[in-house]
Amino acid sequence: MKEQTVFSFPGLGIDWYALGKVAFSVGKIEVRWYGIIITCGIVLAFLYAYLRGKKNEGVVLDDVIDIGLLTVILGIVGARLYYVLTTLDTHQYKNFLDVIAIWEGGLAIYGGIIGGCIGILTVCYLKKIRWQKVFDMIAPGVMIAQSLGRWGNFFNGEAYGYAIGETTKFYFFNTEHTLASGEGTLFHTLRMGLYNGFSKTYYHPTFLYESLWNLLGFVLINLFYKHKKFDGQIALLYFTWYGFGRMFIEGLRTDSLYIPGTTLRISQCLGLFFFVVGLTLTIVLSILKKNAPAPALAEGESGAEEALEDAAEPFNGETATVESADEEATLTECSDTEPQTADTEDETNGKAD
Repeated sequence: MKEQTVFSFPGLGIDWYALGKVAFSVGKIEVRWYGIIITCGIVLAFLYAYLRGKKNEGVVLDDVIDIGLLTVILGIVGARLYYVLTTLDTHQYKNFLDVIAIWEGGLAIYGGIIGGCIGILTVCYLKKIRWQKVFDMIAPGVMIAQSLGRWGNFFNGEAYGYAIGETTKFYFFNTEHTLASGEGTLFHTLRMGLYNGFSKTYYHPTFLYESLWNLLGFVLINLFYKHKKFDGQIALLYFTWYGFGRMFIEGLRTDSLYIPGTTLRISQCLGLFFFVVGLTLTIVLSILKKNAPAPALAEGESGAEEALEDAAEPFNGETATVESADEEATLTECSDTEPQTADTEDETNGKAD
């Protein structure tokens, strides 16, 4: 029997439903929905980067392909390596196949971001491309890929939060809090039911929270894109937005990764770091950009208005000054030429007939 995720969203009118984790099989190879959805997210991110690079950043398709290939490879490697290194104490890795089994889940987005950033910087250095522009054109695409990719977690029946009753737990770093989650609250409306074969329990659909948060951020950042004040600002907005949301959503999850030897959730700490650094750099660089003096014109260089006046000056009077004998002869020859408009018109009319 194929693996299934049995779920419901009663607040949204979705009753209990069984969803297979495997989309189809090729021989003994199972192709899971998780892998298909992650791949679709990567394709969307690439298409977005291509369109932004072409429209806004002046990055050609060949460069986008080179950046995309290395970024995707290092992003996947980084996401898996990050997850494996932070779960070594679980002793779930018996052989190399267990280490690389990304089709079973186990990709940490922060590891993917770190690996992807290394890929971007590497290609930009080798091809001498302004890396700030590349980060800007890629960052929103990453958001839409993350928004879609969280539904891969849904198909796997993972990345959900604490059980929902009248109240639920919420951890803000090392501090435990209680959230009202009973009838009439948004948590109660969005609660997800899961059936493990023995009991039916309702949980926080944290994958859904993060998917919606990223989707909203994608829309807002795209609306702002044409108003950006400096290269790199869009990427900073991404890190700020995602870090702030993840910092809180992570406090609801039951499968968090922890800093070894502590009870601190890694993703909450990184979320706080990215939020503070991203917001600080955005404010500081915006102020510096605003207060930067306008670029001075080089000696002998005229401004745009002066150039237009110079270009229009010969036409302001009845005659233009001729600076050479050759130009004077040319103008005289042109003025002595008989107009041919009428004859040409007659010939044309004759041919039309």
